[in-house]
Amino acid sequence: MNSLAILERVRTLQHQSARFALVTVVRAVAPTSASVGAQAIVLQEGTIEGWVGGGCTLEVIRDAARRVIASGEPRLVRITNDVPPGEDDTEQHVMNCASNGTVELFIQPYGSGRTLCVLGETPAADEARFLAARLSIPLADSVQNAAVVLVATQGEADEATLERALRSNAEHVLMIASQRKAQRLRDAMRALGIDPLRVSALESPAGPHVGARGPAEIALVAVTAALARLRGRQRTEQPAGLAPTLPVDHAWSSAGHFLNPVCGKLINMSSAKHVVEHGGSAFYFCCDGCHRSFLNDPDKYANPTLRRMM
Repeated sequence: MNSLAILERVRTLQHQSARFALVTVVRAVAPTSASVGAQAIVLQEGTIEGWVGGGCTLEVIRDAARRVIASGEPRLVRITNDVPPGEDDTEQHVMNCASNGTVELFIQPYGSGRTLCVLGETPAADEARFLAARLSIPLADSVQNAAVVLVATQGEADEATLERALRSNAEHVLMIASQRKAQRLRDAMRALGIDPLRVSALESPAGPHVGARGPAEIALVAVTAALARLRGRQRTEQPAGLAPTLPVDHAWSSAGHFLNPVCGKLINMSSAKHVVEHGGSAFYFCCDGCHRSFLNDPDKYANPTLRRMM
């Protein structure tokens, strides 16, 4: 593939929201079949399209590219038998070819999976997409290719759109809605058969309560919360007055995790801040506030069927 064909292929893959890496030869020391400026595309499953070197380097390139795709971080890779400079942080690999040349490559990930999908055709949705573009947050065309989904329908096909988001593989789903509306939608989602734990993880209202007014301010708060999820920051607070979103007899989860009965947050038992024994069961809490609320009225949150998962 020539340079124009490579670039056209990159555009096509980006339009499909595919995950891949673009490999560019930045240095080549003879004898080697690679040439400076040569490029190739490595798809997520390891398929290589283009030419950046012979069989001696292909496996190294494929493995390095797949790690880059997984991490989302670009890197320089050197394939050589020469001693690398001590201060160099380039990833080093042995050249197995008898020719003993050197090839250095820059591997750039695309579609790393840390993308945001905004659903809705409302003013707030338009503002959210604008802010995401302004902040260089990658936008996905489909919920299936997004790490975070922000539902900004505001009355336009709320239930159908939220169901689609919750049934996707997105790590986080946020929705612009009032607390009362969000609770009604959670009930509707559980009635549709969506996993109660998935419903509980829905973040709505999206972002902290700061008194936002109008589409632009509402979108700003929601996009800020979405950005935090994309950066790996977990939710640390529950909107005031929001009741637990699961019935207490479902307030336990997979091994090693427990659903906080006060705020509905799924927490790792090994890192829980507080543990309380009540009624023969262990209850795990993520913060002082939830712990204090439980102690003030344990029967409000406890149930004999609530249990610790070993």
